[in-house]
Order: sequence, then structure tokens, then C-alpha cells
Amino acid sequence: MVPHDLWRRRKEDQQGEFAAFPYDRSTVERFRAAFPRARWNDERKSWFVPGKTAARRIERWLAREAERSDVHADVKGRDAYEFEPIVSRYLEVGNDLRIRTPFSNSVIEALREIPWAHWDEDLRVWRVPFRSYDELRRRWSRIEEAARRSEPEERKRRREAERGSEAQRAARARAAERRRRRYPLASDDLPPVGRPVATVQYGIVVFVELSGEVAGAAVLAAYYNHADRPIDYVWGKWRVPTLSELIATWPARRGPGPEALFRGWWQPTLDELRIARKNARSMARRQQARKPAGSPMHRGHAL
Repeated sequence: MVPHDLWRRRKEDQQGEFAAFPYDRSTVERFRAAFPRARWNDERKSWFVPGKTAARRIERWLAREAERSDVHADVKGRDAYEFEPIVSRYLEVGNDLRIRTPFSNSVIEALREIPWAHWDEDLRVWRVPFRSYDELRRRWSRIEEAARRSEPEERKRRREAERGSEAQRAARARAAERRRRRYPLASDDLPPVGRPVATVQYGIVVFVELSGEVAGAAVLAAYYNHADRPIDYVWGKWRVPTLSELIATWPARRGPGPEALFRGWWQPTLDELRIARKNARSMARRQQARKPAGSPMHRGHAL
């Protein structure tokens, strides 16, 4: 019989995250000191850190490395800010630059393009070092506009303005189609069942059933731009993958080619998996936060 501690360690070793950074002997030494259980993957040319919290720990370590990597660049960035500051209610200034906005996918996409920007889970803000100030300033108009559009009052105003409009009817129809949890697949090139794959329309999903029912041309033309070839498409039923499934999925070495985009699914890349894993972790935390404090699941999580 396997001892409990050993069984737990083996389970944790199957979960984890990859870390990659430019080679530097002192940096590697600091990394090995911070992650003694990390092991090098020669095929991926990156370090694998086991454990359910590996992604968050790696992100924090990279943030600390960013802080020490180039003090001179931070001084130059602070001078640039003082010369031409961004004045906005969404920006707080301290030892670094902190962006706090209503939730917006457009804001997140823009901030992910900025070097060294990272999400601080404890403070619930995006943090950007001064060395990246020029990059932030170039994107700020897009970030601020997306944040304004995401304000509750602005969302409410748009809903009222669109009430009964063709745009609202189209949005509701798209939402209803998504709730069907179906996806058109080329009948001669079907994806594996039960494994996460990336799709054009819905990101990474797990197909649970390939019904064989032929998809109608009108539905394909209205909602699925990839399904435009003169072939039969059949419906595949899908679900959202679990975090453990996403962690266990081995990424593709390169992005999808034209053929994969035409068929509408492919083996997900590492960048796609990272985004999906972060979303899955955030969803798990939100679900846990909504649980009553006295519920069995909540007590189990606290343990």
C-alpha cells in the first residue's frame, strides 16, 4: 500500500507549469533555489515545476526577477512618467504602476502585450514596472476606452439603447447557440473525444459526443465562419475542460496551420493552455468564494 504522503507527492508531480527565461547562470541558480523540485525538459527547452500552485509561484518569481533585472530602466521609466504622466482614475502610482479597472477582456489582452506586466491576485490589480511605461503609454488610450465601456453604468446605458434592436436580437441568438454546447465538425476529420482541443469559436473545449447529425447550412452561415467548405459537417457536443485536464494536456510545438483552421480544431499551444488554465483557476476561486463558510466543500478547502 502506498503511504498517503507519497501518493500525494506523486499526484502533485503530475500537475504543474513550465517556466522559460533567457539563460543566465546566476538566474538559473536563483530559480533552482526557489524551485528545488523543478526539472529541465530538453524537448521543451524549459523548466517544469510540479504542484497545483506552480503557475502562481512562477509568476511571482518572474515578477521579482523583473524588479531586480534592470534598475536603470526603472529610473528611466519613472523619469518618462514624470515628464509625460498618464492621468487617469484607473491608474495608481507607487513603487510601480497599478491598473485597476472593471473586468474587460480587451483590457486584459492589452496588458498581456506589455513586458513584465502581471496580475497581483492579492491586491486584485495589474502591476506594471516603470521600465515598461512607454509600452503602457502606447496602449493606454485603448485600455482606458475599454475600461470606460466596461463600467456598470455604461453597460446599462448600452443595454437600454440596444433594447429591441437588431444588434440585441443577434447577440441573444449567438448566446443561445453557445448554450447549445454544439460545434460543427468536418465529418471526415473528427477530433478525439474526451481530450482538450482548441477551436476557432469557443477556445479550448472537450468533445463528449459526436452525434453524426448533419449541421444545417443556415446555422453554419450564421454562427460558424470556419465551416464554409462544400462538405458535410456534423455536430459535436462539448463541455468546458477541467483544470486538471488542462494541466495534463501536452501542448503543440507550433500554432495551427491553414488546414487546422479550416477544419476548426487543433492541439492547443502552450500560450492557449496558459490562458485557459488561468481562466480555470479564476473560475475555481470564484466558485469557492461563493460557497457558504460552513459548507463541507469550504471546510475541506480550508484544510
